[in-house]
Amino acid sequence: MTEGFTECDLTCSSPTPSVETLNAVNHLKLEPEQPIFSVLTGGMKEQERGEAHIAVSHPTTCGATSPTAASDTESGVFSVESELCAEHDFELDWFCGTEQKLICSRCATAGPCREHSVAPLARRVTAVRNQLVDVCEKIQLQALRIEKFIKQTLDAKEQKLQASASRAREQVLAQVSAAREALEEEEQRLLEQVQREAERVEQCLLTQRAHWNNALTSLSQTRSHLVHTLTHAADAQLVTSIQEISERAEEAEGVGDPCDTNQLNLNPACTDSKLLRGLWATALLLGPNAYGSPLLKFDERTVSPLLSLSEDLRTLTFISKKPRQAPPYDPARFDSWPNALGSLSMSSGTHCWVVDVGESGAFKVGVCYANLERKGSGNEARLGHNSQSWVLSHYDLDYSFCHAGKKVPLTLIKRPQRIGLLLDWLSQTLLFYEPDSGTVLYSVTHPFSAPLLPAFAVTDRSITILHR
Repeated sequence: MTEGFTECDLTCSSPTPSVETLNAVNHLKLEPEQPIFSVLTGGMKEQERGEAHIAVSHPTTCGATSPTAASDTESGVFSVESELCAEHDFELDWFCGTEQKLICSRCATAGPCREHSVAPLARRVTAVRNQLVDVCEKIQLQALRIEKFIKQTLDAKEQKLQASASRAREQVLAQVSAAREALEEEEQRLLEQVQREAERVEQCLLTQRAHWNNALTSLSQTRSHLVHTLTHAADAQLVTSIQEISERAEEAEGVGDPCDTNQLNLNPACTDSKLLRGLWATALLLGPNAYGSPLLKFDERTVSPLLSLSEDLRTLTFISKKPRQAPPYDPARFDSWPNALGSLSMSSGTHCWVVDVGESGAFKVGVCYANLERKGSGNEARLGHNSQSWVLSHYDLDYSFCHAGKKVPLTLIKRPQRIGLLLDWLSQTLLFYEPDSGTVLYSVTHPFSAPLLPAFAVTDRSITILHR
């Protein structure tokens, strides 16, 4: 593992090694996995065993230290100046692992550290150096792995990112371009169709206007002639003019009475487009306003005694047992059916809201006129069973659209956890959809004639009005 190290100069303050020492180092066999300092140590042991320690001078005062120029006999690297034991005046050439301090040989064998974990200083230095070499090698290997990761993985990821982002942009632009092109073509077609229909109705109006203006002129002339005959003709002349008067009257009756027809109105089918309706509905159902106004909540005054309303006025829960104490009387409250109305009146614009139906097995969601009957157990107050309400109903496993007592069965691929409603007043369209997929469950077009309120009913568990 030594090939990963870079060259460096080692400067020592000790004398230059002898020729024999250098020869011994040159003849060492380096193993790839052997720490570098261990190799140097092993090669120089034989050379250093015959060398004597350098004599040191002792201080005159106990505890004082004096410098020496000793070499590290096991590590092969010259050490810094040594100190003497303050108690025994011996060189501090041992290390106490228990107290983590330098000691002398007397301290290690007969002194206070005799029962501690001790080792010769040179051996300890060698171990520390080898450990340091291992740490440096690990750091170098880690650095190599990081460098490899940066060059191979991150660079490749960056190239892949650029390619993926470029493809994604092209895909978005292509899809938007296709949608824009189709929408522009559909817009042009519909506008031309509306223009043709408007020109047709305009021509009909001009024709009718010319016809009835001529008829009005003819009637005015006939009337003027008859009035003149009545006021100016002599009796004998008047009697002999009976035939002419009859002809004039018959001519006037032949003009007929004007009547309005559908030919004089713009045909709404001229704006019918599945593509436009689909794009419009998708933009509303999946857009930022799909959950509607955060002000929409349940109107507390309308909540049936069979239901409980949460403190935030957004969750209705069915009460299996009718409460003993009925709520205060309120003309707006449903007293027999488990119904409740929303707090938002709708008579213009476009409105969306989403209801979390969860695991409820029986509920209704829809709209109704504000004047829907609230009292009694008859169909007049039962959602979907009168001409005042339009609801999507779920009971057990059946889903259906209900209005005026008629049911339209619905086939759903999966049981929805949430149901969204969209009311567009301009097109008089009420649409039920599944928000998670944007799937339209049912839509109805009706000439709504009065403001509408969100309508709800639940006889199993609870339902909640959701807000983003």
